[in-house]
This record gives sequence, C-alpha cells and structure tokens, in this order.
Amino acid sequence: MKRREFFKSAMISLAAVSYPSWKGYADNNTIPIQIPAVTGSRQPIAIERTAVEELRKSLNGRLLLPEDDGYHVARLVRNRIIDKRPALIAQCKNSEDVQAAVNFARHYQLLTAVKCGAHSVSGKGTCDSGLIIDLTPLQGVSVNPTNRRIFITGGSLLSRLDEATLPLGLGTTAGTVSHTGVGGLATGGGFGRLGRKYGLTLDNIKSIQIVTADGQLRYADENENSDLFWGVRGGGGNFGIVTMFEFQLHPMNKDVVGGRITFDFKDVKQLLRFHGEHSLEASWDMYQDPVVFAPPMGYGNTVYFDVCYSGPHKDADKAFAPLRKAGKVIHDEIDIIDYRDLQKSGDDDDPRGASQYLKGGYTINISDGLIDAIVDNLEAHPERGSMAFFQQAGGKINTIASDATAFPSRYAEHNLITGSFWTVGVDTAPHMAWSRRYWKTVSPYTDGFYINDEFSETQQQVNRNFLGNYDRLVKIKNRYDPTNLFRLNANIKPNLKLDNL
Repeated sequence: MKRREFFKSAMISLAAVSYPSWKGYADNNTIPIQIPAVTGSRQPIAIERTAVEELRKSLNGRLLLPEDDGYHVARLVRNRIIDKRPALIAQCKNSEDVQAAVNFARHYQLLTAVKCGAHSVSGKGTCDSGLIIDLTPLQGVSVNPTNRRIFITGGSLLSRLDEATLPLGLGTTAGTVSHTGVGGLATGGGFGRLGRKYGLTLDNIKSIQIVTADGQLRYADENENSDLFWGVRGGGGNFGIVTMFEFQLHPMNKDVVGGRITFDFKDVKQLLRFHGEHSLEASWDMYQDPVVFAPPMGYGNTVYFDVCYSGPHKDADKAFAPLRKAGKVIHDEIDIIDYRDLQKSGDDDDPRGASQYLKGGYTINISDGLIDAIVDNLEAHPERGSMAFFQQAGGKINTIASDATAFPSRYAEHNLITGSFWTVGVDTAPHMAWSRRYWKTVSPYTDGFYINDEFSETQQQVNRNFLGNYDRLVKIKNRYDPTNLFRLNANIKPNLKLDNL
C-alpha cells in the first residue's frame, strides 16, 4: 500500500470519547505562573503558564494538571505498586494532538511517558513530574475484508481488534488479556493464542503511522522508512508513538475449541515435563499455557492449562488427547467457545488495580531443574496470589529469522513469567521480597527476556537482550530520537554526542 492510500484508509471514524467539563485549573484560571517539572535526565525545570495554556488550547483532547478533574484516574496504571504523579497529562484524540504533545515535550526536554492500556507491569506508562502522552482517547478501527487488512489506532485495546475482525471470519495474533493496549503489545512482540499459527503480533504489522521525536508524522512500511519500520517491530517505544497500525488478517472461524483444564496438583511436575516435550511437537493450531498457582486465602495450590485449538473442530479431541492423559483431571472446561469470549477469559485473572510484581525470561527447554525450582519454591500466602506460567512460542514464531524484525528472540520455546499479586493497601515489601527470591531460583534456567515484561533490568541487560540487532537499533535511534526523548521503555540509548543527552 502506498503512503497516500494508507492515510486515506486511515481516516476512519474514531470512537467518541466524552469527557466531563473539568474543574480546577482550567475553569478558575489558577494555573500557577510556573509548573514544576523534570527533564529526561531528572533535572528540575519550570514551565511557564502561557506555554501550558497554549498547549491546552491546541489539543482536541484534554490537558490535565494535578488539580483538574480526571487527573487522578488518568495517572493510574494497572500495577498499583506504581504510584506516580506527572506534571501534565495530554489526552490525545488524534495524531495532531500527539504531534503537539511531542513538540512540547521536546522543547522542554521533558521526561515523557506514553500510555495506552496501562499494562506495563513496571509502570513505563507513567512518570513523576514529567508528561504523560495518553493515547486512551485515540480509538478507531477499520477493516477491509477484501485484502484482509485492519487499520487500528494506537490507543485501541485488543478487544476492539477482535470485535472488529471475528464477525467477518478474520483474525490475527493478539495478547491473552483483552484490555491490553495494541501499541505496547505490538511494538514489543505480541505473544498470543494464534502466535504459533500466524506469528507474533508484530509479525503481522504491514505498515504504521508514527510520530517521531521531531514531531513529524511519518508513514513506514517495508519500502518507505524501512529502517524505522524494522526497528518499531521489536524495539518497543524507542522511536516514536505509533498512532495507526495496519495488520494482516487471516481466515478464522470465530468459534474455536478452548478453555481451561485443571489437574490434581500432585501431578504438577509430570505435567510440566509433559508440556516441555509435547508443546514442541504439537500442531501449530494448538496453544497451551500451563499455570502453577498458589491462590490467596488458603484455597490450595493448583495447576491448570489454558488452551486454544484453532484448527478444524473435528480434530480437536485428537489434539487434546495427550494433554488429557498427562495427569489426573479435576475439571475439564474445554469446549467450543467464541474466540472473543476466550480472549476475555483471562481478564479476571489479570485484575486491573491490584499490586503486582512480575519477572520473566525465555526458556529453550523445560528441564527437571527448572520444574523443581518452580514447584518446590512456590509459596502460599493468605494475602498473596503467587504463580508461574508459560506463554507458548514455537511454531511460526520460530521460523522467522532473528534479524527479519528487531525482535531477536526467535530461539525461545516459551516465555516464562513468575510473580505475585495482592490487594491494594496490603504491606507491599514482604510480597515483593518473596517475588524476587522466587525469581532468583528460577532465572538461571532462562535466557533473555521479553521487553514487554521488563521490570528492573539494567541497561547492560537490555542492550544484550537485543543480541545481534542492537547496533542496528542504535543507528535508528540516532536518526529518529537522538536526544532520547522516548526513554521510558527497554531503552536503546543513542550514542550521538549531543549536549542534551
């Protein structure tokens, strides 16, 4: 698709987002003469009232300051151990709003966060004393069933993608929690129930519209700005803010065979051993995530598999037969289910507003040592839910060359995630301490990590994680974001000698 055709197709009707008239600064004209803020290097600065007023007037969306209605909701992210207070929140309704916010941030060298679904477990979508560019109002989707393509805005959630495509007999790989933001998922990777069949979410991106650090709205695909297109697919938010994605869609029955099958916990080790062996041989239509879980309130440890078979229904029983024989079944809830409902089934298991600490890493094989580390060190606690689970890779994901996109980790068979969650208001320290100890026992069996799960990795770990793609990514960073405006991510630092780095 040519650039002109992209922008013509991208002029889709955006969902109306209604905002109440705000009180606070905007109504009573009490914006301070100077707004205290910090730069990307955490240096204190003061922003003039007139500049703030000009930015507010230029936006189709809203500019929120700490005394404005809606600020305290807009600043929150999913993980409630993250409690930050930005100086400004720009709620952007279109690409022009994003450009204005980026230009403002660059002018003041502001610490800048980009927020969509607010699913970053480490809180990359918010910051203290900086600017949040909030894409939540940037909602829209348009499907072309003839060429099997979807245009979806950068602020949209995964549920919108599924709702728009499945009724047309089409689909593509998305995550496993419906309220995840498209932008964060797609630029970092995108594991999901169709990944083995169709590749990662980023493997299905055909073109993007992106606002880079210079405030320019650019189109990128395999032919135009191809370096940027390559880097966005796996480099995360390092190069700009994607305001529109074009994804390849695939024929898909809206009804799949899937659900949850729960086993006797006494069989947990043999089940994980089975998964490590069987998952590599299974059909690409098969996706299964084993979860080892110690729930709060003393309900007892459990092990279950969340599964999805997207092949012909007549073949499903044969596909699931090895799993059903792998241990003593307690509950078998596998059935024909609307894929949209299956995509939402994990929402309650991933509650918004809970405190969380998660760590993750890739596994090449599920060894006996790894299984022992997971099972023997799992600890039940009355106030905490603790877990370890595997996101299945393999299949189509692993057939793509490590340098075809910026996502280098094509060697991984699974993405292992461990951690815990607890209710807001509970003392955080002991639960985080346990989560770190648990990860320490498991991490020696991992190799590299998924940047969308990045929590407390060092800069050296981040750089090494991009493997042979790192030097190429630095060159792209130098070209499109030489001052490192977009640094709240798995950051690729530019190496140009500039005063404001």
